[in-house]
Amino acid sequence: MIDAHHHLWDLSAVHYPWLMARGVERFFGDPTPIQRNYLIEEFRDEAAAVGGRASVHVQVGAENSLAEARWVQSIAGANPDWPLKQVVFVDATADDLDSQLNAFQALPSVVGVRQIVGRAPGEDAVTGTNTLLDNPAFVAGLQNAGQRGLSFDLQLIPELMGKTADLLARAPDTAVALCHAGSPHDRSNDGLARWAAELCALSDLPQVRCKLSGLGMFEHDWVSESFRPIVETCLNQFGSNRVMFGSNFPVDKLYSNYSTLVQTYRDLIPREMHQAVFNDTAADFYSISQI
Repeated sequence: MIDAHHHLWDLSAVHYPWLMARGVERFFGDPTPIQRNYLIEEFRDEAAAVGGRASVHVQVGAENSLAEARWVQSIAGANPDWPLKQVVFVDATADDLDSQLNAFQALPSVVGVRQIVGRAPGEDAVTGTNTLLDNPAFVAGLQNAGQRGLSFDLQLIPELMGKTADLLARAPDTAVALCHAGSPHDRSNDGLARWAAELCALSDLPQVRCKLSGLGMFEHDWVSESFRPIVETCLNQFGSNRVMFGSNFPVDKLYSNYSTLVQTYRDLIPREMHQAVFNDTAADFYSISQI
């Protein structure tokens, strides 16, 4: 099994402003229990217990993204028996994008970039991330990444899917991984129906893959059936060869343990699709060698 979306952090090695901000509620809830070191040893123990053998680290709000990437590279180098790739943060609209990407691509574990478009309606209204889609430099940055062989991890909310799909269609050579199934934050029947309808704009693009990850962020007291309509919709729209599993640990550790999360997905996903969803899609997308 490959975990295609998780985080690590060492608060003494890299500065993460949001992890140091005590008492500040986030869109996914109260982060207090995870405002501590979460290192590769703890993650490996949790993942390996249920068949994990490799993973993809996704940037997580460090003050200095290159410092974070270099730290993750040191972890990858120190754990050769655990293939670890990483997705780093870049501002795709930055004037010095080329020099940033040059620095990141000097690190062997870097395979993709991420710049969050949308997290949740309330938080996005404050941070202004939605305005990214109106910046013409954003598409040029996506095209640049694709030309370099870098993928793009896309995090957004359903309300932005149509507009974003129009932009991605202008960067067809950039492979895209949709984080957290597109963050279906409204779990009412109507909310899920709207999410599924909007998702078609992204699933219709052949360059887009979908991560089944982070589903606990908007439904903290979830049970297996909570995830069923989301899992089934993603598999129906993308097909198993375009869907991959990600734990989103330790963020989703706030609401579940690792083994329960994995078993939930194994129960919901038809057995004949397990090889693709839990291994092959991620291995191909993130260039993870088979071991």
